[in-house]
Amino acid sequence: MSSLVKEDLNKKLFRTLGQSLYEFIEVECSGQDRFYLCASVTKGEEVQISMVKHFRIGLDEKYEISEKWFLDDLEMIDGKEADADNPWFDMHFKKVYSWEAYSCASKYAFARTLNKLNEMYLHKDLKIVNFDFTYINDDALWSSSNGDCVVLMRICFYASNLLCLSLCPLPG
Repeated sequence: MSSLVKEDLNKKLFRTLGQSLYEFIEVECSGQDRFYLCASVTKGEEVQISMVKHFRIGLDEKYEISEKWFLDDLEMIDGKEADADNPWFDMHFKKVYSWEAYSCASKYAFARTLNKLNEMYLHKDLKIVNFDFTYINDDALWSSSNGDCVVLMRICFYASNLLCLSLCPLPG
C-alpha cells in the first residue's frame, strides 16, 4: 500500500515540482487530515524535507505541501529513546518540531533516509541522537531500502538469539 501512495505522491506532487521523492512516512496530527513527512531531492540536488497534507476532493487524491525545510538547515534528529519502541522524534531546525510517526520502524526508516541523503549530497555532520545506530547506519550488516521489513527482521533475529541463550544451561 505504501508503495502506491509513494508513487502517487511522486507523480502528483514531487515530479510536477521537478523533485524526486526518496522516502515518506505518515505522521500523526490532530484532526482527520492525513499528513506525510517527505524527503526529496530537487534538480539542483538540494535535499528537502516537506510536510505534505493529503486530502480528497470527490474521488481524486490531492497533496499539498504545508511546510518545507532543507536538510542543510537540520541541526539534529532526536529519536527520544533509543531503548524503547516509540514512534516519537524531534527535528531541530531553527525551531524544534516534534513528530509522532505511524510506527517506530517508519521513524527509523526516515532517519536512515535522511542520513543516507546527507552522505550523498551534503557530507555535513548531521547529529542523530537517541536512535539505535545498528538500524541507522547504511553500512550495517542488514542494510536495505526495505525499512520496516528490515527492522522487523532484526528484532526477530535478536529475539530468537535471546530465546536460544535463555535455554542454554549455565556452566558451572
